[in-house]
Amino acid sequence: MEFLPLIILVACSVGLTAVARRYGLPAPLVVTAVALAVSFIPGMPEFEIEPELILTIVLPPLLYSSSLEVSFQNFARSSKHIYRLGIGLVVFTALAVGLIAWWLIPGISLPAALLLGAVVSPPDAVSAAAIGQKLGLPRHVMTVLSGESLINDAASLTLLKVFVAIVVGSGYTVLADFGIFGAAVVIGVFLGVAVGGAFVRLRSKLNDPVIETLVGLLLPFALYIGAEHIGIEPFVGSGVIAVVAAGLVVGYNSPKAGYASRLQERPVWAALDVLLEGFVFALIGLQLKGNLENLSESDLGVWANVGIASVVLLVVILVRPLFVFPTYYLSVIDNKRDVPRIQAKREERAERWLRRQARRGREVSQENRERLAQQRNFRPERLMTWRELAVVSWTGMRGVVTLAAAASIPESLPERDSLIFIAFFVTVGTLLIQGLTLPLVIRAFTVTDPGQRDRDLEEEHRVTRLALEEGIDFAESNREEWEAKYGPVLTRMVFERMRGQLARSEAEAAADQQADAELGRPDREQLLQMRREILRFRREVLIRERDADNIDEEVMREVLLGIDAEEFALDTSSQARLRS
Repeated sequence: MEFLPLIILVACSVGLTAVARRYGLPAPLVVTAVALAVSFIPGMPEFEIEPELILTIVLPPLLYSSSLEVSFQNFARSSKHIYRLGIGLVVFTALAVGLIAWWLIPGISLPAALLLGAVVSPPDAVSAAAIGQKLGLPRHVMTVLSGESLINDAASLTLLKVFVAIVVGSGYTVLADFGIFGAAVVIGVFLGVAVGGAFVRLRSKLNDPVIETLVGLLLPFALYIGAEHIGIEPFVGSGVIAVVAAGLVVGYNSPKAGYASRLQERPVWAALDVLLEGFVFALIGLQLKGNLENLSESDLGVWANVGIASVVLLVVILVRPLFVFPTYYLSVIDNKRDVPRIQAKREERAERWLRRQARRGREVSQENRERLAQQRNFRPERLMTWRELAVVSWTGMRGVVTLAAAASIPESLPERDSLIFIAFFVTVGTLLIQGLTLPLVIRAFTVTDPGQRDRDLEEEHRVTRLALEEGIDFAESNREEWEAKYGPVLTRMVFERMRGQLARSEAEAAADQQADAELGRPDREQLLQMRREILRFRREVLIRERDADNIDEEVMREVLLGIDAEEFALDTSSQARLRS
């Protein structure tokens, strides 16, 4: 493909996405509809891209950026429900759709029909999460939807890999197919955790936000390609599982990285997500014309394929509530048996933290010991009501993963055009039927939590004050050392600033900045060094509270963003004064 048409395609998809976001329209549908209309213009070039290239370029960064934003804390608490939907529902949907397609499509083999089931099985929670966030879905519901979107992508694409191997005539036995799936999961998880942990250690030593961001951008591609080639064919790793595992590890440890990297990475990944999703929907819209032409020449014809696709769409929509309700109530019974085991793990974690403080020579105050005693009490996951389950059952919109997976169907498969059309029909159908009506369902069942934002703000204020108070205690414990190293005047200034932050006005903050400006360069650098040490300690307090499950990870990120902005202001104001 020439680069100019590709650049034009990307630019147009971004422009259409911007217009759709501006007016609150579903961007995937707008981009696809316009691309489909444009494809009928005479002389429009054909856009043909290798299916494997789509999977390699599009999916890794999308999955990685999504996993970075998932709260590992909430993910772990809701893990049973997430795995139930992310794996169990994927397999159930793939089997249901596969059997229906095997029955409806003349001459199709069972593995090829199951391949279609794997393609359309993963819902895309991006659209559901965006709608739910605007309307105030409860956080525990949002956690399940976000976690499911990560796990189901990995599960469906791993299933896809197995069925592709069968379709192309690999000749493997059923036992070997299970072995392929197991090897993909084990190798993918191991590699993802190992590489993610290595990246966390690397970025802690680099202290270079540009290089850290660059390595982070390359990481999902390298992991995806590497995992797909580790092992003995066909028992190799799953690239998508490796990417998701690494993203969870890196996202959980992100508060330990430099503040500049965090501030820089967030908009970069958000922009890349918009770019890639718009590109895929535009590409599929442009290719649909050729797909329809091929279907019109096939034995079934276009309308027969439309009928089959309509039945598959209905099955995809109905399978979800049929699975969600009964399996949820069964899993709740099992959760009650897990409470003692989880309680024991929390006890062990608390003791481990106390030993770590002892090794560092830090004295744990009585107040902190009392707080730690409260942390040992396990807070089980909040149970879902039938209304919340109904909303979860209606969040089955398919998206970019289904389209990218459809593009990877082997060209040697005789029914390829039909399968791609069905995948496209299901994706657009779920976005139209479920995506456009989901707000109505949420409002009809009144599944909202209007007090969540107020509780978050209250928790943010509490933990911010806690971090400041413990920061003052930390400074007190280092007072003698700092006075000997930096002098009593600068040390006193730091204490005044810390106490002032507990009840500070804008005028007082401006006065502090003016006082900093009047200091000489050596004194100013020493003052900044002390304040950076206190900020570092306040971050440690946040991480401790997060690890102890005293605050929600999303609350921690908001408070952390404020501390990052505070350090950014310190550095930029200092650099500006040095330049002047």
